[in-house]
Amino acid sequence: MNQYDFVVVGSGPAGRRAAIQAAKLGKKVLVIEKGTRVGGVSVHTGTIPSKTLRETALNLTGWRERGFYGRSYRVKQEISAEDLRRRLLITLDHEVDVLEHQFARNRVSQLRGHARFIDKNTLEVEKEDGEIIRVHAGAVLLAVGTRPYRPAHIPFDGDKIIDSDEILEIKDLPRSMVVIGAGVIGIEYATIFSALDTAVTVIEPRDSMLEFLDKEIVEDFAYQLRDRNMKLVFGQTVEKVEKDQTGKCRVTLQNGRSMIAEMVLFAAGRVGATDSLDLAACGLEADSRGRIKVDPDTFQTAVPGIYAAGDVVGFPSLASTSMEQGRIAARHAVGAPAQEPPQFFPYGIYAVPEISTCGLTEEEVQQRGIPYECGVAHFRETSRGHIMGLDSGLLKMIFSLKTRRLLGVHIVGEGATELVHIGQAVLNLKGTVEYFVENTFNYPTLAEAYKIAGLDAWNRMGELQGA
Repeated sequence: MNQYDFVVVGSGPAGRRAAIQAAKLGKKVLVIEKGTRVGGVSVHTGTIPSKTLRETALNLTGWRERGFYGRSYRVKQEISAEDLRRRLLITLDHEVDVLEHQFARNRVSQLRGHARFIDKNTLEVEKEDGEIIRVHAGAVLLAVGTRPYRPAHIPFDGDKIIDSDEILEIKDLPRSMVVIGAGVIGIEYATIFSALDTAVTVIEPRDSMLEFLDKEIVEDFAYQLRDRNMKLVFGQTVEKVEKDQTGKCRVTLQNGRSMIAEMVLFAAGRVGATDSLDLAACGLEADSRGRIKVDPDTFQTAVPGIYAAGDVVGFPSLASTSMEQGRIAARHAVGAPAQEPPQFFPYGIYAVPEISTCGLTEEEVQQRGIPYECGVAHFRETSRGHIMGLDSGLLKMIFSLKTRRLLGVHIVGEGATELVHIGQAVLNLKGTVEYFVENTFNYPTLAEAYKIAGLDAWNRMGELQGA
């Protein structure tokens, strides 16, 4: 039997970071991956593909230049699905190559196949050729990720009615699309295809979208989407999806309204890929969505020696946070000290436009009863915004009136996922409004919006304190 100190099932962000961390601590590590190549969902169907698709769409359409040259401006007049896929394949090959090198450099062993538990310290791996290998582990990390939720009443066909994995394999760009689900994945793909001039309708049963974000940011984002003729239908559930005789898709809502589109993307939720692990054999069970409950500080499950990290443990389901979860789990599993992660981490949504947030929303501040003030800057107020041709974009900061400390930063617009890290640093270092007022920012940059928003808040706070 193969003996290892630490066995990782899955090679996505959580799995690879955990494996490398344990190997750097001198442990004998094995990564089991069911796919033909390492990288997991993040590299092959999730984070990297969707962000590559976004960047390709914005480049080929000339989206970023339309503020100057008009909506008819194009870098490439006829854009095909193959144009989008070409860049994707180059990016994926690079990501896999980097990961393979990291494993080799750190002496991390790999095994391809489907894993299942025999007991809490023993895994059985079935390779593609049918060979069965048993592996004994001192500790196990489950980093198996998730897959798209596919309800029985949606007639998926892999062509016109698809999930968020299958969208990467489409043959032609549709003229019209209905996206079912206004979560992060649904909104990202909806806005990317809208940028490709597909007529997009988004259907969401809740009364709003992205409800974990600051409400003012969501309202600004929704305004931008509607301004470019995207249809947002809230408070309605989908009753039926079918294809008519012409090959078009008909989506019928609960209120009787029907919509016709060339393609339907179902992106309403994901489920943990835990059903083939035989969790009962090691004393674990997953919830109704295939997720595994863990201790939030150590990421250990209810069974000592078995850990879980990444999307399979639920929110926030980010590649960035999954990596940290994997690192912390690995250190705890091998008996090394592990610091708790910082209280606030950035959340990035790679829609068009981007959204990023860190810290408390205005609604959360109100719920906690904290006296506060906000400062807001529009990108069009910055010289850099004018140079880039931006007519939208918003940066909002929330400060405590009592301590003057930054409580939250929320951004929608070009470069939001990069800009947020300035606010993240100040937030975790417990900085105050004075940091933004007194410090110098490069000029001209979009980061100058921090100073504008800081001055806006400082002026308002000064008036309130003097009253």
